[in-house]
Amino acid sequence: MKDLLHLLEDDSTLTHAQLAAMTGMTEGEVSAAVAQYEKDRIILGYKTIVDWDRTQQESVTALIEVSVTPTRGEGFDRVAQRIYQYEEVESLYLMSGGAYDMTVTISGRTLKEVAQFVGEKLAPIEGVTGTATHFILKKYKEKHLIFPVQELQEERFVFE
Repeated sequence: MKDLLHLLEDDSTLTHAQLAAMTGMTEGEVSAAVAQYEKDRIILGYKTIVDWDRTQQESVTALIEVSVTPTRGEGFDRVAQRIYQYEEVESLYLMSGGAYDMTVTISGRTLKEVAQFVGEKLAPIEGVTGTATHFILKKYKEKHLIFPVQELQEERFVFE
């Protein structure tokens, strides 16, 4: 049996009644636990994963590797705080085992918009010593959710 946090992480649309039935808790216990998790900032928010390729809205997502010079006494935190303040930044991770120190995920409407973010906002930050941008071409799976394969539509031309 999954615990309450895992169930919420998998599907935050489950009702407290459904969660109670799945965990063996009462609805009141579920409500109290969720409220406490939110108060303690264990639950930070609720998000919906959208397959933007199935919409008419254009979107580009990029993973940006960032080299950073850590500062004395603050390590990487000071640079991280400067980076995550930008609205464009969806995710920011401190990494190990590679040539780069951080990975930033951003989305924009166009490749140019993402490139401008990197050139005008990210790269000039004090402590950032290099970046490498990788554009996501197609998503197959995100947060345990598989994106359905889109059927290719054949165009047929009729000549009279």
